[in-house]
Amino acid sequence: MRKVLIVCLGNYCRSPFAALALAKRGAGEVEVRSAGLIGKWEGEPANESMIVAAQRLGLDLTAHRAQQLTRVMLGWADSVLAMDASVLEVLREIADDDVQPKLGLYLDDRDVPDPMGQDQETFNACAVLIKAGTALHIGQTPK
Repeated sequence: MRKVLIVCLGNYCRSPFAALALAKRGAGEVEVRSAGLIGKWEGEPANESMIVAAQRLGLDLTAHRAQQLTRVMLGWADSVLAMDASVLEVLREIADDDVQPKLGLYLDDRDVPDPMGQDQETFNACAVLIKAGTALHIGQTPK
């Protein structure tokens, strides 16, 4: 089973939802975890607006608790997917040589915009984009 780690800034909005959506789509094919570069929300549930956006798409994000990225997590993963280029840049700076080849963007060539501080519609659109992006990692066309 492939192991995928999804990373965003705080593990509060994008990466928790991406991990949930990818795990559901790839059930039996992938084990997915998520983490944030900073520990500001460590131990906290996901952002309420992202929980609502997830529910609109039939996914339950209420069990999530934020965690900060560790070297152990980087070593665990077969792939480490950053939600945007700024997160990927930090990952490239902190990753050991053996982790470097594992790094990439969740959407391959574009960022998943951070919805933090935006309205519910922005969170909803972000969740739709993230869910569609699961196809890039499971080898299916978006549904």
